[in-house]
Amino acid sequence: MLKPKGKNTKKAAAADEEDGAVAVVGKFVKEWGTWTAKKAKVITHYGFIPLVIIIGMNSEPKPSLSQLLSPV
Repeated sequence: MLKPKGKNTKKAAAADEEDGAVAVVGKFVKEWGTWTAKKAKVITHYGFIPLVIIIGMNSEPKPSLSQLLSPV
């Protein structure tokens, strides 16, 4: 990267450091968001059916597990 000449070299360097910090934070947030979305997808995929069964077993009238799992 070319360094600017003149009186504002310290200000330009500070601005470059701030831009770098913003880029690092942006990358971190993007990676964290992707990681969170992947984990939420897996949890939803494997947790939905058990959640429905648990809610069904706690409802009135109380069905047996075989009644909950049968298609009729």
